[in-house]
Amino acid sequence: MSSSQRVSLLNSLPSTSESQWPQANESLILEPFTYITSNPGKEIRTLLIEAFNEWLAVPNDQLKVIDHVVQMLHNASLMLDDIEDDAQLRRGQPVTHKIYGIPQTINSANYVYFLAYKELSNLRRLGGDGDEARVVGTSNLDLVVTEELLNLHRGQGLEILWRDSLKCPTEEEYISMVNSKTGGGFRIAVKLMMAHATKNLDIDFVPLVNIFGVYVQIRDDYMNLQSTEHSDNKGFAEDLTEGKFSFPIVHGVRADERNRVVMNVLQKRPTTPTLKHHTVDYLRTQTKSFDYTLEVMSSLERQIRGEIARLGGNPKIEKILDALHVGHDLGFVDEGVVP
Repeated sequence: MSSSQRVSLLNSLPSTSESQWPQANESLILEPFTYITSNPGKEIRTLLIEAFNEWLAVPNDQLKVIDHVVQMLHNASLMLDDIEDDAQLRRGQPVTHKIYGIPQTINSANYVYFLAYKELSNLRRLGGDGDEARVVGTSNLDLVVTEELLNLHRGQGLEILWRDSLKCPTEEEYISMVNSKTGGGFRIAVKLMMAHATKNLDIDFVPLVNIFGVYVQIRDDYMNLQSTEHSDNKGFAEDLTEGKFSFPIVHGVRADERNRVVMNVLQKRPTTPTLKHHTVDYLRTQTKSFDYTLEVMSSLERQIRGEIARLGGNPKIEKILDALHVGHDLGFVDEGVVP
């Protein structure tokens, strides 16, 4: 092919602008994402956004964009998380990559991450006034989200490292990891809301969100090993199959480090009920790890309610806490890089 022919060929290539991107192609590459969002969870993030808006009074058009961004990031992260965990079920259905394959699922999830960043431009356009008075300004929304996504992937990376190297973290290391991973998703929502608030501009709600994120993740760890609804949605004691050092498991390992029952079971990654039931019974009767987990959850719940009261009260958040209280097994929580 001559150089003039090559130039002619390049000039004949179609434009790569978005207006030239066929909607049919868009639907095809988003199909894995559409699949996971077609079966939504209990939408705790949307409920939390609505509850925090009692304090922050974000205008409705901006609030919709924030909720949309948070849901995009969350569901995209679940697709990747299920690949990393080799999970089988999500919300009672086969995980996305078991239907669409790993390559297509990864591409779709990453594509949605970038679409979420594009949505942030709509928030900048809708704007907010008086950045100098705000804890979080509207001029650095990309940085806010980027910092929390870095936290999320740092936490996820540590959790995977502990799992794959069979290294049990300390309780303090576990809580720090959760504050990065699970807390990051909640912080994205509330920080974006703080940047567009019309009330309480100078109040920092992040400390409350941090405690809430740790509480939600520990609760999810507990329910994974104890809840029948969790078993229906994700399979019985899937944290054991995934080799995950969840909160009760960390306590069980650390409570008697001479007994390697739990460590050996995690190494086996059991898929049948026998070893799982044996390990759950050991955690319940020998190390009392579930009793300890409930005590920690009660302490965190008291801290959250105390912080809510200090901030002036919020019946909607208190109602969420009432629903999350163990015994009300509503299965609110989806794990993921962006919880």
